Amino acid sequence: MIYQYAAATHRGRLRNNNEDSHWPTTSGRGQGPTVVMVADGMGGAVGGEVASTLAIETASATDGSVLDRIDRANLQIFHRSLEDPSLAGMGTTLTLVELSVSGIAHLAHVGDSRAYLWHAGKIAQLTEDHTVVAEQLAAGRITPGDIAGHPQRSMLTRVLGLGPELDVDQIEIQLEAGDRLLVCSDGLTNMLDDDTIAAHLGSGAPEEVAWNLVEAANRAGGHDNITVVVVAVES
Repeated sequence: MIYQYAAATHRGRLRNNNEDSHWPTTSGRGQGPTVVMVADGMGGAVGGEVASTLAIETASATDGSVLDRIDRANLQIFHRSLEDPSLAGMGTTLTLVELSVSGIAHLAHVGDSRAYLWHAGKIAQLTEDHTVVAEQLAAGRITPGDIAGHPQRSMLTRVLGLGPELDVDQIEIQLEAGDRLLVCSDGLTNMLDDDTIAAHLGSGAPEEVAWNLVEAANRAGGHDNITVVVVAVES
């Protein structure tokens, strides 16, 4: 398989800094293996940015499986927070996809950054949000209509950096020519619904799509940092 990819990021309309990080940092095209990922930091202006940057730098430099990459990133953030008291409590989401030469996507995921697959005109969310409201929704205690106004809507139940061990979701899917992958922070998904995201994913080169998504999220309010990585799968 051939993969064409691009990323875009913006601090949004309300934030003073950008605590998101992503990989790769430049557009490109190749056969794979290729790794794409998005991290959304938490822990204050300094801590969040440090955590997401450290996650991306460590995961991109680590050899091994997607799980090895996330485990190593988690330990690096945790140890850094122990060494520097000003960074205590920092953490980050991390959604990572390794794209193989044969067209298999290996996903590893912690937090509420998401991965989507666009296939034959339809979009499917590949990851599950690790949030209080997602758990309550799965348990039937709230309905989808309750989420937008829920006071714990953004409260995470799982992030990198808070301890030496971490529960990581893993997914594997076979991609086909014409498919598109999206990895993004919640600054996108809190502003745009899946149908709107799908409409943008369906046309244009990855770089155009990435920036169109960021601009659409900003037009919808831009309440948070917005980061997207778009991958087009070719034969």
